[in-house]
Amino acid sequence: MPDEKPVIEIRNLHKAYGNLEVIKGVDITAPKGSVVSLIGSSGSGKSTILRCANLLEDSQQGDILFKGEPVTWKGSGLNRHPADSKQVLRIRTNLSMVFQQFNLWAHLTILQNVMEAPVTVLGRPKAEVEQAARGYLEKVGIGDKCDVYPAQLSGGQQQRAAIARALCMEPEALLFDEPTSALDPELEQEVVRVIKDLAAEGRTMMIVTHDMKMAHDVSDHVIFLHQGLIEEEGDPETLFGSPKSERLRQFLSSTMAA
Repeated sequence: MPDEKPVIEIRNLHKAYGNLEVIKGVDITAPKGSVVSLIGSSGSGKSTILRCANLLEDSQQGDILFKGEPVTWKGSGLNRHPADSKQVLRIRTNLSMVFQQFNLWAHLTILQNVMEAPVTVLGRPKAEVEQAARGYLEKVGIGDKCDVYPAQLSGGQQQRAAIARALCMEPEALLFDEPTSALDPELEQEVVRVIKDLAAEGRTMMIVTHDMKMAHDVSDHVIFLHQGLIEEEGDPETLFGSPKSERLRQFLSSTMAA
């Protein structure tokens, strides 16, 4: 459907911590089935945008829409908060977040980690969730690790378990916050492969990443942030192949050389 509403739409987003404004008016759209990557140096606001989209952080100004439905707010400025807790829960469960540090529960097995939220938050039948969870663990390549605990897995395996956990919520979109930056290069590739497979399936994703090769390979649209603003954006071939802004050229030359 050409008129289908984007899964995530952010309009004129502003976010401050006290007097420090970190996001200064940003517009981002993630249409259904698209992969949008956010790149930029540390402190440019990438992760903050993701956390605002998922309502883990409150923004002070601007609109956030999920499938065309705007988040309702009460208060203004630094006192602005979402007005409807049910709406927040619904949006959060549809925008599954994969964090840099995996955030797995140490006292639960990998299978229990993946099953926990669909059973307790969504109230889905346990047997149905277990079948789905095993399928997703198989999908990310660790189907044989169902009964082990997170501490027994490598970082790459833990991150793949975290991706399976996100998938088991059957979300409308996946949000990745630096999914490979805590991993050494060899383990990083395991996770990149999974993300590439998900992109090939046409899943809607927003990815904050320092991995320029992954951003180039999986994205439909890349956004370069600088000091809380979008400095440049476009398709990966154009953005990486012929950057227009001097800042982006400098950023790419320093990251590609690293």
